[in-house]
Amino acid sequence: MSAVFEFPTVASLLRAYGRGELTPEAVTEAALARIKATEATLNAFQIVDEAGAREAAAASARRWAEGRPLGPMDGIPLSIKDIVATKNWPTLSGSLTEDANGPWDTDAPSVARLREGGAVILGKTTTPEFGWKGMTDSPLAGITRNPWNPAHTPGGSSGGAAASLAAGIGAIALGTDGGGSIRIPSNYCGLFGIKPTYGRVPHAPNERPFSTLSTAGPIARTVTDAALFMNVITQPDDRDWRALPPDGRDYRIGLEDGVRGLRLAYAPGLGGAEVAPEILAATDAAVEIFKDLGAVVENVGDVIAPLRPRFESYWLAGFATRLRGMSDAKRDLLEPDFRALAEAGLAVDIGEYLRGEGERTRLGVEFATLHRDHDLLLTPTQPTLPPVVETRYHSPEFDRWRHAVPFTVPFNLTGQPAASMLCGVSDSGLPIGLQIVGPRFADALVLTASRAFEAARRMPPPHPALRDSLARITA
Repeated sequence: MSAVFEFPTVASLLRAYGRGELTPEAVTEAALARIKATEATLNAFQIVDEAGAREAAAASARRWAEGRPLGPMDGIPLSIKDIVATKNWPTLSGSLTEDANGPWDTDAPSVARLREGGAVILGKTTTPEFGWKGMTDSPLAGITRNPWNPAHTPGGSSGGAAASLAAGIGAIALGTDGGGSIRIPSNYCGLFGIKPTYGRVPHAPNERPFSTLSTAGPIARTVTDAALFMNVITQPDDRDWRALPPDGRDYRIGLEDGVRGLRLAYAPGLGGAEVAPEILAATDAAVEIFKDLGAVVENVGDVIAPLRPRFESYWLAGFATRLRGMSDAKRDLLEPDFRALAEAGLAVDIGEYLRGEGERTRLGVEFATLHRDHDLLLTPTQPTLPPVVETRYHSPEFDRWRHAVPFTVPFNLTGQPAASMLCGVSDSGLPIGLQIVGPRFADALVLTASRAFEAARRMPPPHPALRDSLARITA
């Protein structure tokens, strides 16, 4: 199988389609075959729509043959996280409590824009129940595994999206991020993922818990692919009244401008986080690359106070909204650990919840102050390597605040754009990620810095450790 079929990029497929070297039909068949070869091990898909994908690919092939593609996603095979509304498919959010009968009569804005642009949607990818944790297993779907090493989690909550893309399925994936749910699995699976500025990507329905924290965004193999994807999903949709005014930006413009002269802050211990030595060594090395590229980098220390005392009650209160009005019979279907946290959230009073809103404001000011003197902020994406799939989330062995989200969740609370990308591989063959954070609305600058690092780092795609693991999975 050729490399373009195994690990296609959006940009490479567009070139091949334009030259008549490949067709969307052939690429889609390769993606469906890859799903069949890996799904028994990875369990990354909640739904696979072979018939729908083939129909979309055939329509795209006709447009390309006539020289009238609809845009940068025409004929591109991709997946949608099963927490995003998708017409005619159940959106079950990893939960047995959702009614599979629907009605499922609408596409979320991102899905609508992708369909309008001719994308080939392969199916919907797995997520933990209601996206509650940074690992992907659920009462509905079971355990999703990491293609770098199936004994380990791919992260969450966009774990199925990242696992499938890392395994060579499709060219890009749509995830969502309410506490790190794009960046965590991108980190654990060695991919590029960006959480855009809150409101940059219209999203609906938007009345669920944490709707002011979460945004849709791309999980991609390259920064250029993510920029192309952003051009599509940032288009306006009046169903999201919180969305930012559309700016018509082409995120490819300026992508190769580099980082020379930029002032970068480096916070390896953000909020007092304790980072494993192997991860710290990789992010320290990444900082040196930025210096070599002409950026000025300053270690800024902790920057903020620890997050847990400020936001634990706020987090639990969000979960509690899922329980209100839910019958006891349905509560019995919930993942026990999720239910326990949600029930604890029922005790959070309105005063304590509003205190959390106040802390969000203070946190935003703290980072805005940092960005007066620093164009971007660099951190590890996470302080530890991917845990094994049997690990209990938010437990002493893998605490949410200490091990999963200390570097990611601050920027959901503030709405800032933040990306994760591969910066190293551990001695055990697992990916290590660097996070690049911008002030609000600086999505393009985050992409530019990410592209500069990507070009300088020259990681082989895919990394030999991943290729070896996939050879065993597909043998």
